[in-house]
Amino acid sequence: MRPGVVLALVSASCLALLGFTPGPEPAALPARMADTGGGTQLITAQAPATGSTSGTLTWWDLRDGQWVESGTAPARFGSSGLVEGGSRTQGTNTTPTGLYDLPFAFGIKAAPAGTQVEYLPVRESSWWCQDNDSASYNRWVDPLPDDCRAAEAEHLVTYPTQYAYGLVIGFNYDRPVRGRGAGIFLHVNGRAATAGCVSVPEDAMRRILRWAQPGKKPHIAIGTVDGPTAVTRY
Repeated sequence: MRPGVVLALVSASCLALLGFTPGPEPAALPARMADTGGGTQLITAQAPATGSTSGTLTWWDLRDGQWVESGTAPARFGSSGLVEGGSRTQGTNTTPTGLYDLPFAFGIKAAPAGTQVEYLPVRESSWWCQDNDSASYNRWVDPLPDDCRAAEAEHLVTYPTQYAYGLVIGFNYDRPVRGRGAGIFLHVNGRAATAGCVSVPEDAMRRILRWAQPGKKPHIAIGTVDGPTAVTRY
């Protein structure tokens, strides 16, 4: 067994008996970030590397000037890994890194009790337009407008597992750039990696929806473990 592995298995109290003084606990991830969105709630989605398709999602609250972990869950990312949000190309199955707001929630199932964020029920007529030629590009539409081709849109009701619950990630949302990508959500896990979204187990999505409070301006920061703490805001 390698020495590093042995040390990893020794408790802090044993280290103290051996004469080792542990260093200070590292600051919580949000405290190391240059920008957390300006609110008091933050979700971090971290992958080990840009080529990873899984990682960890954690949600945090700022309390008395300290970021406190409120929950965590295993996360999945795009099947082609992660890419910087400003250089992403639509259709690449990559998850965009960056700092984003969370415009609203939606779901095929009813909103969990206690949900405070805006929550749109998914109906048979609900779509997400991904047509680059449409005036509704990267927008929820209900019903599908004439200028958005069904072949270039996502019929939300056809994904009963993934879209049982979802939160819109504000990637390419405020001022959409055609060809950069549309329909990036935080939603329930499917069978494997996503087409670019971030996904977590269904119970975690319910917990997040009950936790998120609009007045606390929750954001999501997506990146890698060894990535910069100065996450670009989009």
